[in-house]
Amino acid sequence: MLGLLRPCFARTEPWLQAGKYTAAVMSELPERNGWSIARHCGDTTPDRTQRLLNHAVWDTLAAMGVVRRFAVAGLEEAARRGRRRRGLVIGAIDETGQEKAGEATCGVKRQYLGCAGQVANGINTVHLSYVREKTGHALIGARQWIPREHLEDPVKSLVMGLPLDLSFRTKGQLAIDISTDAAAGGIRPDFYCGDEVYGSCTELREHFEASGQAYVLRVPSNFMLTLAAGTKMTCAEAVAALLRHPRRWEVRSAGSGSKGERWYAWAWLATASPRHCLLVRRHLKTGELAFHYCFVPDGQLLTKTRLIRAAGLRWPVEEDFEFGKDCFGLDQCQARLYTAILRHAVLVMAALAICAVTAALLRDRTDTQAPPPVRPDQPPPPEPGMIPLTIPEIKRMLAALTTRPPPRWLVIHWDAWTRRHQARSRWFHKRARLARDAGIALVS
Repeated sequence: MLGLLRPCFARTEPWLQAGKYTAAVMSELPERNGWSIARHCGDTTPDRTQRLLNHAVWDTLAAMGVVRRFAVAGLEEAARRGRRRRGLVIGAIDETGQEKAGEATCGVKRQYLGCAGQVANGINTVHLSYVREKTGHALIGARQWIPREHLEDPVKSLVMGLPLDLSFRTKGQLAIDISTDAAAGGIRPDFYCGDEVYGSCTELREHFEASGQAYVLRVPSNFMLTLAAGTKMTCAEAVAALLRHPRRWEVRSAGSGSKGERWYAWAWLATASPRHCLLVRRHLKTGELAFHYCFVPDGQLLTKTRLIRAAGLRWPVEEDFEFGKDCFGLDQCQARLYTAILRHAVLVMAALAICAVTAALLRDRTDTQAPPPVRPDQPPPPEPGMIPLTIPEIKRMLAALTTRPPPRWLVIHWDAWTRRHQARSRWFHKRARLARDAGIALVS
């Protein structure tokens, strides 16, 4: 991967530093910030790490293209070796957030963050995950969402390092940008999948349909449908009126998870367009409904089974976010500038792609699990075997094999450097508080 990224860098030094940065995010560091990454790289100060993200000359989007090609080629090779080339290929679109304090970070705003489960101060980034059915998945695209008020404020735009030609884009429009980049690289999945944010974006759906790209996108219950008879009603109204009979529903698996098959009840409704339909999923215990608006262009197979398989393959993007954050520090970026945040994401995506491709290539060779049970009273096997190597396990092994303990002088140096930096910060904080207290005293 490091060799493939070389053409993206104007000079050798930042390229080598990027390799050290990627190795650091793949390490067992509890926190991945400028200081800890610099210590892991063997640097005496965080200057090189900060320069790599903020000021070094390298093409960030070209580097993302290299990561994308590496991940796709690796997963395709794994599918070929495992004789799974007939499996579906999904482009799963979703956003993930990172909580941030203050107002100086690019794109920071009080908004709903999935990582917090509530409205919080933070940033959001739209990602694309490449999912190869029964093979593997990895993040291959990213764009940060920037609030309109940041772009319209020239002072904030300058301070946050926003490009002069950057215009406001909704999350659906960012998904268009990411999918366009993927298509330019020759990547056309069988389906694009996304949640209600993307299914509700008319521009995104029209973009896919104009390019002949099939999709299975979640839509809210009040999404308006035009049925075959020309009747218009919402998804919820259509289900209540047309899917009342139990025979209209069919229990099928949405794919296997770590604990077995994920069973749901499914039904579908035709619309006025012969290439569009509504796929409805019902939870077997709670009865909760999920609505998927589907499009399949002419010449491609349109069946309920295929749409259910596609809808069930959206969840790996959530697993990519989990691995990206827990294993590689995707949400631990302390940068504030627009380019720096994206560069951190690209280098984390590179680390994730390396481990994801390795796990996919070793999947069959390391899977020694005993056959699954066929009866509820079946006794356990004497030897359960082992599950195939996972991304976290591969990351831990690579970190253990490549990480060397730092020399004692470097440990002592960083201890002194950190304490000196903290003393300097405390002095400036106290001076700022004196000025603030003086101002309060004058007002009172």
